[in-house]
Amino acid sequence: MSLPRIAVDAMGGDEGVRVMVEGAALARRRHDQFKFLLVGDEKRIAAALDTHPGMRGASEILHCEDVVGGDEKPTQALRRAKTTSMGLTVGAVKQGEAGAAVSAGNTGALMAMSKLALRTLPGIDRPALAALMPTLGDNDVIMLDLGANTEADARNLVQFAIMGAAYSRIVTGLAQPRVRLLNIGTEETKGTDALRVAAAQLQAATGLALSFDGFVESDKINRGEVDVVVTDGFSGNIALKAIEGAARFVTDLLRNAFTSSLRSKIGFLVSRPATELLRHHLDPNNHNGAVFLGLNGVVVKSHGSASAAGVANAVTVAARLLEEDLTHRISADLAELGEARLRASNGNGNGGGK
Repeated sequence: MSLPRIAVDAMGGDEGVRVMVEGAALARRRHDQFKFLLVGDEKRIAAALDTHPGMRGASEILHCEDVVGGDEKPTQALRRAKTTSMGLTVGAVKQGEAGAAVSAGNTGALMAMSKLALRTLPGIDRPALAALMPTLGDNDVIMLDLGANTEADARNLVQFAIMGAAYSRIVTGLAQPRVRLLNIGTEETKGTDALRVAAAQLQAATGLALSFDGFVESDKINRGEVDVVVTDGFSGNIALKAIEGAARFVTDLLRNAFTSSLRSKIGFLVSRPATELLRHHLDPNNHNGAVFLGLNGVVVKSHGSASAAGVANAVTVAARLLEEDLTHRISADLAELGEARLRASNGNGNGGGK
């Protein structure tokens, strides 16, 4: 299958051009049908391509020297959308010159530019930032929103659930992903009004390609008991950083323990296969590639400190969402939700008239 090319903001991220081009090259070695529009300083990109000759025939360069700063406010970045590598990368999707955009730059600026350029899908009020995280189960868990919206009402949460389930069906292959709302307890009476209303609406909806059964607490996110965790961006961002911090704490604790004495070092050599497996499982590069769900186009955010392998994963995520037509899946699920509500309304009306 021939995929639309992927626009890559080559200037984004902590290390910029070298890592972004190397990551795109690594992705293409795994999937030789990938083609790219590399946006950024032409001389620097051309120099990076010299070390990846296989990328030459699969890439076009869009020259741009202006870069969005890591601490730049989204409102400031928006004013320069037509002159920055990030803005031109997203613009390529809007203009049909690329099927998806990948950037490792400023998250707030990328969301603002993407929302303004691509707009949201019909039936979606706000886009949400979703990412994959490792679990003890067979599949990764998708969590959203992770910071795009600090507040979310019941309607937003229901939309997030539908978008997250559509994404989960693509990456896990599950026909009915298990969806839960993040809460301070699993009891129906716990949480805010928005959470309880959203739970009631999801529980009442029929025909949706998801399995909803209430709430999940934060300590169960990575247990493998749920496929999609839905929350507002404020709570989601805090939960994500707490999980990442706990992972770093465990790995640092193990490192200190294994280097504290000669006996510990010998113990490390014996247990090295297990610790290497743990390191691989917790490495954020293996789950790199957060997605802005709900837009009229595919935009993937790579972590700013991602390695080339991490960037390759982000590129692969973008390609897979194009191949599986994520936006169409979300639109179809929203239509089904609307029909379910209409059926429920008609049923209530008929019942009241008897």
